[in-house]
Amino acid sequence: MGTRQEIVQQIAHVAYRRGSFRLRSGQWSSEYVDKYQFEAHPELLRALGQLIAEQLPPGAEVIAGMELGGVPLAVAASLASGLPCAFVRKEAKEYGTQRRSEGFPVAGRRVVLVEDVVTTGGQLLEGLEVLRQEGAQPILVLCVIDRQQGAAERLREPGVPFRALFTLEELRAAAIPNEARGDSEEC
Repeated sequence: MGTRQEIVQQIAHVAYRRGSFRLRSGQWSSEYVDKYQFEAHPELLRALGQLIAEQLPPGAEVIAGMELGGVPLAVAASLASGLPCAFVRKEAKEYGTQRRSEGFPVAGRRVVLVEDVVTTGGQLLEGLEVLRQEGAQPILVLCVIDRQQGAAERLREPGVPFRALFTLEELRAAAIPNEARGDSEEC
């Protein structure tokens, strides 16, 4: 699995679904990207980690992954780039450090925030706020799939550049030969 086209075809094969799905944003969609399917395949996760590492801007010091789907991506990109990683929780736990940012310390560091599938960007806005509260300087938000439903526009407000490795449109086009299934299948 090497080229960008091969990677998007593999994501489409294992993770693109048609049906009726409720998204995290509360919206309903006839298309769904089952992120856990593309994050569960070692070769595909390795390839995504490499693609993320290639997108890291100069001066990036930490890769932070949003809980839960961004965590394996941050780890894969960390392994590919050699940069340390951190994990941004949705909520602080009532035990342990009780922090919302775990892993490598982000205070005073230039951080790239990674996520799997983005619809409206609400979760990423929360993640950026957590990182800033922890003293980080977010320099890029990067996702694997942009559903193209407002995230890019909403993420302009905090002034952090946003990039997607792929769009839902690209995934849809790659899935056409596969006639997207309703259940998961091995790679």
